[in-house]
Amino acid sequence: MSESINTLDELLNDPMIQLVMERDRVRAAEIRLLLEKARDRAGDDHRIEQASVPPAHVVARSCLKQWLYR
Repeated sequence: MSESINTLDELLNDPMIQLVMERDRVRAAEIRLLLEKARDRAGDDHRIEQASVPPAHVVARSCLKQWLYR
């Protein structure tokens, strides 16, 4: 693969990528749809504001008693 590939179209038209996609039975349209869904989710404001893991200081404070009384 060349280092001059800059766009998704160029990547999907690369002969090596096409061979791998054919072997895996994946179509370019499926890749595009997957990337569009990921982009839409990333742009969703309320998902960005929700933290899936609490900050370290919150975890440490909640575990402090466990650490002190071992």
